[in-house]
Amino acid sequence: MPHPDQRRFAQAESLIGVGPSPSAHERRLALRRALAATTAGTPLVLPGVTDALGLRLVESAGFAAAYATGAGLANAQYGVPDVGLISLAEVVDHVGRLTEASPLPVVVDADTGYGGPLTAMRTMRLLERAGAAAIQIEDQEMPKRCGHFDDHALIPSGHMQTKIAAVAEAREDDATVIVARTDARSVHDIDEAVRRAKAYVEAGADVIFVEAPRTVDELALVGRELAGVPLVVNVVEGGRTPQLELAEYSELGFGVVLYANYLMRSMMAAGREALAHLAEHGETASRADRMSTWQERQDLMNLPAFTEAQAFYDRPWEDR
Repeated sequence: MPHPDQRRFAQAESLIGVGPSPSAHERRLALRRALAATTAGTPLVLPGVTDALGLRLVESAGFAAAYATGAGLANAQYGVPDVGLISLAEVVDHVGRLTEASPLPVVVDADTGYGGPLTAMRTMRLLERAGAAAIQIEDQEMPKRCGHFDDHALIPSGHMQTKIAAVAEAREDDATVIVARTDARSVHDIDEAVRRAKAYVEAGADVIFVEAPRTVDELALVGRELAGVPLVVNVVEGGRTPQLELAEYSELGFGVVLYANYLMRSMMAAGREALAHLAEHGETASRADRMSTWQERQDLMNLPAFTEAQAFYDRPWEDR
């Protein structure tokens, strides 16, 4: 009779979504290690994803974590703008699919926490159970708007502090990271954004995200005033924040460089061009060299491992 270990599929970890994978706690610890490394000058590049395919692409490209973008979710999955239309339940369902699709830590854009402090506490609990490594909440009033839109409204700073503290209390795993975002630069000025950011650190935020600084000088001010705190800069192509090299952001004090919708917008442009070709030419063969190959697609989904596993598990117990 074979030993039980001999009856286990040797590549079980490659069966993403079916086989074993790192626990949510292990992923959170991995994210915290990556954040700790940013203080030593190793920035964390955080690509945004809108679906499991995007997450697998981020993983295959070698990134350490990914960002579940709220704007991207609204655009790509529901076809609506980022104006606070997506519910907590929809986000939790989405995050559960993402965390099943890859072992990468996922930072989740949770908008305002979807309500007051008690609702934000429930948001934390549900997203933790869905496998989130970090949740991000912001100080806008509901319904929120994209940080690079106009016409934002903010809750009082003290109310946001209470919300952050409540979220920290609700946290079931101390390794879960809390990211606090302020949109005060768009409503007031950079000084108010810095003041709020400091208050949010005091309330228990692990990471600070000052949205939409307008100039390099403003970025430098945030970096100086919040030195020692992991800081997020959101790179929005065509947005309000200066687009710099990764090393420049790091030198300014920003350890986490977020490209929230770069992948989605790149795929939009590629998809538009591909469909224009099909509409004009009525065929796809002449464009094959601009598509992923059949084998690349199947390899990204680990089809060879799944095929081997099916053959292994289809054998009787005593034959393994």
